[in-house]
Amino acid sequence: MEHLISQPHGPDAIVTVVPVHNERELLPRCLDSITRAAELAPVPVTTIVVLDSCTDGSEEVVGDGARLVRVDHRNVGAARAAGFAASGLDDIGNVWFATTDADTTVPRTWFTDQLAYWADHDAVVGTVRVAWSAHSARTRRRHDAAYARRRGTTHGHVHGANLGLRADVYREVGGFRPLALAEDVDLVDRLRAAGARIAWDEENAVTTSDRRTPRARGGFGDHLAAIERAAGRDGHPSVLEDAS
Repeated sequence: MEHLISQPHGPDAIVTVVPVHNERELLPRCLDSITRAAELAPVPVTTIVVLDSCTDGSEEVVGDGARLVRVDHRNVGAARAAGFAASGLDDIGNVWFATTDADTTVPRTWFTDQLAYWADHDAVVGTVRVAWSAHSARTRRRHDAAYARRRGTTHGHVHGANLGLRADVYREVGGFRPLALAEDVDLVDRLRAAGARIAWDEENAVTTSDRRTPRARGGFGDHLAAIERAAGRDGHPSVLEDAS
């Protein structure tokens, strides 16, 4: 990748995409947290909520501060891609793209901390904390121990709930592909292959739910359920690899 020279003052706009499939209960907290983070952002923030095959009235809890895009893909990769495409800014060098999940809340400094990398990075890959309530203390201990293991010199975790990157770089590597699982890992793998400058941020963590009814089979929710099952077995279950 031939690195484009970032404008030293930072981007002129931020676009945030939230894919949604039947998230009426948790979506308001997500959007409220994005609104609070946008208040600290140095540039305007556009939030795009992508309603993907929703049947629970999720659109009714989206306030006036967000744009709605409706799709019928039932595919998180396609939903994220549709949101960024709807912005009309996916090839502009002075725009920052960010994405999170509907069952996640972002910290108030989410945007400002991501933009701290603007001058010398193309993308920021962040971590998640779990808002524990549905799983046992033993599950929490097992998850936290596995998650804390480092992979080389970076934290090594990739979450669609905590990603940010330059819009022009997003376009250059082809954006999100229509993958129902690991669309985030796929994008970051392509960024790395293209030589993008990636910041692996361990401090600017988002908080995600530990619900027992995950929306994506094989995703983070199923990963927690697998740890719960292993923690409940007799003997000494093998250590599970942490989910990306």
